[in-house]
Amino acid sequence: MNMISIPSDNQTVTAVKILIVEDEYILAINLQESLESLKYTVVDIVDSAAAAITKANELRPNLILMDIRLRGEQDGIHAAEQIWNTLQIPVIYVTGHSDRSTVERATLTSPFGYILKPIKEQELYVAIQTAINRYEREQFLSSVLRGMGDGVIVVDPQMHITYINQVAEALTGWTWDQAKAQLLTEVVQLVDEETQLPIENPIIAALQQETTIYVDSLAVLISRDGRTIPIADSATPLRDKNGVITGAVLVFRDDTQRRLTAQRNLADERAKQLEIRLIELQRLNQLKEDFLATTSHEMRTPLSNIKMAICMLEHILDKQGVLQTVPTSASWSVNRYLNILREQCEQELDLVDDLLYMRIIDADFYPLELTTIKLQDWLPHLAEAFQQHTQEKQQTLQVTVAADLPPVLLDMSLLTRIVSELINNACKYTPVEEDITVNAQLVNNTDAEIPLFEITVTNSGVKIPIQEQSRIFDAFYRIPQSDRWQHGGTGLGLALVQKLVQYLKGTITVTSTHGLTSFIVKLPLISTQHPLE
Repeated sequence: MNMISIPSDNQTVTAVKILIVEDEYILAINLQESLESLKYTVVDIVDSAAAAITKANELRPNLILMDIRLRGEQDGIHAAEQIWNTLQIPVIYVTGHSDRSTVERATLTSPFGYILKPIKEQELYVAIQTAINRYEREQFLSSVLRGMGDGVIVVDPQMHITYINQVAEALTGWTWDQAKAQLLTEVVQLVDEETQLPIENPIIAALQQETTIYVDSLAVLISRDGRTIPIADSATPLRDKNGVITGAVLVFRDDTQRRLTAQRNLADERAKQLEIRLIELQRLNQLKEDFLATTSHEMRTPLSNIKMAICMLEHILDKQGVLQTVPTSASWSVNRYLNILREQCEQELDLVDDLLYMRIIDADFYPLELTTIKLQDWLPHLAEAFQQHTQEKQQTLQVTVAADLPPVLLDMSLLTRIVSELINNACKYTPVEEDITVNAQLVNNTDAEIPLFEITVTNSGVKIPIQEQSRIFDAFYRIPQSDRWQHGGTGLGLALVQKLVQYLKGTITVTSTHGLTSFIVKLPLISTQHPLE
């Protein structure tokens, strides 16, 4: 059995200054004598709550021995509570009252001891040393918590706040006096950063699951004044020496800087990945262009040779009279197959030309050669090249240019390619004895910074469904139910026209209603040397 040793006269005890608050003078003197015999220092004796508060502020003792029944309106419990809240000086109640209501009131002030009169010297020594040791431990823990960079909030099992440090006060906007005994959910309100919906406080889960819980990575604290603070935190249950949960502690910190750093790192990483993908895309584009250029050249040479060989074969056969000596049906077949070979060679050569044109336009390598063009003269002259073809199909090609349309400043080669492709396309799809019209006029658009003009090519024939009109300019797109062999073409014509129009900073649209299909090209009257920005 352990025995408590009271210091003898030869032993020294660390100086402990004690204030006695007792309304019975004889008891106070006896208490002073006992304390001094135990080597403690009595700094003063007072008999009222008001005097106790005054002397505590003035003398700052290490400990106060407080009677509960005192002179004046306030008792020792009121004085002890005020002294602890303002000065953090520990109090031991020394009283003759042990009734339940008094003890319960005194307990609410978290006293450091409760001694019943008459006082035994040994009990007094044990109570004082225990109080001093407890106070030193709590002060050390409190100083650690105050010095932490994280906010700390402690709650009891019913979620009422029993402690809050200065960092937590700053983050939540609640002082200790305001937060004590409040429900945690009133002081700490958390929402999801993305949805702004409330999320459960981790202390709730920590108490339910009896383990440490970490808060969601996107948690945001709503402070008392409405500020939103990204936080990172965890909650851990607190246990007594028997393992019984006595509450929980919430540790949290301002996570703003870490999240900003993470966002910057993520943005930097995405930028690096984008740069890598861009370099790879440029490499692939270069490979595509190199392949296209090489392939186009390699295709053009044999196709040109084949076309030349067909022409020479026709010349030789005709010169030797072979086509005249064979039966008529055979002669017709030879001519037919020679024509097919020639047409296919021409179509493949057109495809190669179109691919090369598109590559040059995509790479922005085409140098514009601006020329003043008078459409009243130029457009009818261009249409003459199609007159023979339209006459063979008994079609009518009409050209109209508005008299008030001034000369335009454009690249004649590109404009010729655009309009020729549209007229050729119209001729292919227009039935026999139907009309094809080409109109040019100013665009009535006061909002445009540069005046515009439009060229419209209209024909009857194959109707383009509305759902297909958005795809008409796709490469190799063909109108449903159209006959490829009858109409021919590379499938790149309209795709190339759109690229050329856009290169000249213009637009092209298509309409197809009431049996008529119209392609409307709008271009600036005056182009620029650097069309695409």
